[in-house]
Amino acid sequence: MVEQTDDLFLKQRVAPSSPRKMTLREIGVRHAMRYNELWHSRLPITVEGNLLRNKRFVFYGSEYMDHCFASAIWTDPVANNRLSKDFVWLELRRLAIAPDAPKFTATWMISKMVKQIKKSFPEVTRLVSYQDTDVHSGTIYAAANWKSDAVSTNASWNETRKRNVEQSLSTKKRWIYDL
Repeated sequence: MVEQTDDLFLKQRVAPSSPRKMTLREIGVRHAMRYNELWHSRLPITVEGNLLRNKRFVFYGSEYMDHCFASAIWTDPVANNRLSKDFVWLELRRLAIAPDAPKFTATWMISKMVKQIKKSFPEVTRLVSYQDTDVHSGTIYAAANWKSDAVSTNASWNETRKRNVEQSLSTKKRWIYDL
């Protein structure tokens, strides 16, 4: 449960009965990072500079009664050099859902974000996200009509230069959504 000081307003936190009662809005990078740290199932650590150095980025929160119940971080793809140049891509880097969020929050939020991204980033033609197969089954992407595209196994990001400790070395499934 999120302490009251973690939300923007000091009101009693009441969870909505349905994600349809929430509102999607853009939030600041630091709020998105903080919610990700609190709620992400596998990758709680983000670095502000790595998020803001991109040409395109946007951060969303799903709110109800002045409290956030989910957050998302979108940027240009991390592995942009490995992706097809036939598309302009935007990557869902993190999607973090509060434990008290209503069922289906993730799929509802993805649907709302896709519509908003189409308006805000008309140059973007494809969305991408990576599922950690050790802890997730991909249900949210399948339910939101994304297509399973590829699978990578235990790829380390530390092979070319010294980085922080790896957060996950599990197999990843890549999901795409064409706009």
